[in-house]
Amino acid sequence: MYVEQIMTMLGLSDLQFALAAIGLVILIAVAIINFKYARARRQAREQAQFTHDPSFTPGFSDPEMGRTEPSFGSMSAVKSTSEKFSIDPRIDCVITLRFDEAIAGSEILEEIHDWTNSQVQATARWVCEGFNADQDAAEDWEALKPESSYLELQLAIQLASRRGAIGVLELSDFCSRAQALAETLGSQIDMPSVNTMLESAKELDVMAADSDIQLSINVLFDAPCPWGNFDALMRQRGFKLARNGRQYEFYINGGVVFNSADLDPNSSVSQLTLLLEVPLVAQEEHAFERMLGEGIEIAQAAHGRLVDDNGINLSEAAVVTIRQHLDVLYANLEKSGVSAGSSTASRLFS
Repeated sequence: MYVEQIMTMLGLSDLQFALAAIGLVILIAVAIINFKYARARRQAREQAQFTHDPSFTPGFSDPEMGRTEPSFGSMSAVKSTSEKFSIDPRIDCVITLRFDEAIAGSEILEEIHDWTNSQVQATARWVCEGFNADQDAAEDWEALKPESSYLELQLAIQLASRRGAIGVLELSDFCSRAQALAETLGSQIDMPSVNTMLESAKELDVMAADSDIQLSINVLFDAPCPWGNFDALMRQRGFKLARNGRQYEFYINGGVVFNSADLDPNSSVSQLTLLLEVPLVAQEEHAFERMLGEGIEIAQAAHGRLVDDNGINLSEAAVVTIRQHLDVLYANLEKSGVSAGSSTASRLFS
């Protein structure tokens, strides 16, 4: 009786009320799933922290706290037309379109020109490549060019990043657009199921959370070091002041390998923290050893000591433990197909 009164008040037919009820149930189910997954992701990130004796914390920082994001750029600010990366099935969902006859790049570009303003582009990084039909083309797969013709297309969207796994709405929007494009261009389409791609995204995200480690080394000075003296010392050691004027960066082979936490150029320096984004630097660079060596040299030059995050002197046993964990981490990344320092790792951990 109460339900019938509500239907009468709202002017709903039996069918309309049933559809509204089903929609409400779906929304509740989606909210529950998102809540459970968010909690699982937090737990995965918490488990990613190395466990040590409570009396010593060697500086593996929480990936969610105080990070220095890599310069590759955040997902929310990226435009696909300016991206310079190739499709990688290890971290991308790849959809293939095949044409019976070659189709002009200008026609394809006209159909996808508004994708950059869609929900797809708002939160996820995507790219389109074409198989060039010209036998004289320097590359078979390439970014679309208006003057070229193509026999196949590959549409790809990144499944995970530091922001987490791709959402069901973003992925569904991307797949819907790919299907509509296939119908418009009269092509065959090869596309995995949405559920399969969502599962792949979750697995990739868990792997990334387990591997997304920021390693820190702290130099505590016996007395505050005046900024001028500190700046001179850092430059002497090969560090360069970042554009923001608050961080120092250390370069190897032309690339930033590790950097300092933010400092106040208007104050003396009491503590220096060096930070290493482990997945972003190749194992061959021996970044931890170089960072440790720089920390020791700076401590000796400025009358300081290496300490953990609790202010306890860094012991040789702790350093050995860190090296062991790093070996395991690098091996796991290699096993997953996303080796540290690779372009794939730069995308996944951005």
